[in-house]
Amino acid sequence: MNLRSSNEIKAEAQRLGFFACGIAEADRVSADEENHLRSWLERGMNADMAWMNNYLDKRLDPRLLMDGLRSIVSVAMNYAPAKTLPAGEPQFAAYALGRDYHDVVKQRLHRLAAFVYGEERVSQANYRVFVDSGPVLERYWAVKAGLGWVGKNRQLIIPRAGSMFFLGELFLDMPLDYDTPMPDRCGRCTKCMDRCPTRAICADRPFDAARCLSYQTIENRNNLSEEARRTMGNTIYGCDICQEACPWNRFAMPTDIPEFQPNEELLAMTRERWRQLTIDDFRRLFKGSAVKRVKYEGLMRNISNLFRNFTS
Repeated sequence: MNLRSSNEIKAEAQRLGFFACGIAEADRVSADEENHLRSWLERGMNADMAWMNNYLDKRLDPRLLMDGLRSIVSVAMNYAPAKTLPAGEPQFAAYALGRDYHDVVKQRLHRLAAFVYGEERVSQANYRVFVDSGPVLERYWAVKAGLGWVGKNRQLIIPRAGSMFFLGELFLDMPLDYDTPMPDRCGRCTKCMDRCPTRAICADRPFDAARCLSYQTIENRNNLSEEARRTMGNTIYGCDICQEACPWNRFAMPTDIPEFQPNEELLAMTRERWRQLTIDDFRRLFKGSAVKRVKYEGLMRNISNLFRNFTS
């Protein structure tokens, strides 16, 4: 017997600050999705992110991640910035301006689980929470749960809301009412592909992670590619160009979630202060931030390239 109905779970998710919530039946992914993923990995389109090859069986069948898994609750949390870094100064991808989203979304998903099972029973309940932290195909399950569709820029697009959302999943051991996927609404629009400075997203080949500026400036532990050095402009962490080009993001509303607001010291940073950034400055500025992933050395590599371009 279910402790909560699907509608009650969705209402509580909204109360907890999630913009959208849907529910999918846990099962093996479709044959098309499996074939696409296997082909993409075999062609090496994941660059040197070898971890994407790990636990492939679990990526393809989430029931292997939790005994008794019946339902996947997919949530989306808005991070569209209410404040941005000053124009002309070094820039960060919008998702990185506030606190680390892994912590923020996970905490609220655990609170959603407490609502489902009850505060007194949740510690013994059979559930799992994922936020970009396990072998889960997040966008696939968000589509299955009816939240939106995956656009040509490989982002989940929510109708009349855009793509600036963090995704998370709550795995439950109970059957629920399941939502219906919606069709792709990108149509013949190619604005994201037209604007991508490195052609990482292109109509005639799969998404190429090695060319993506987000990969180059964050995940890449080696020197920046020549293409990245030439095209990254004044961005020193990540890239939002394909999202900025997407017409659906004209509907994006600034987030009111306190944890995703940039701190005043970050907003006050100038080009010269970035040039003189010390490791202590880095630790202070990005304590509790996703930017820690790039490490001090990686951020300084990106900053150095910005100044090289600026003076050349």
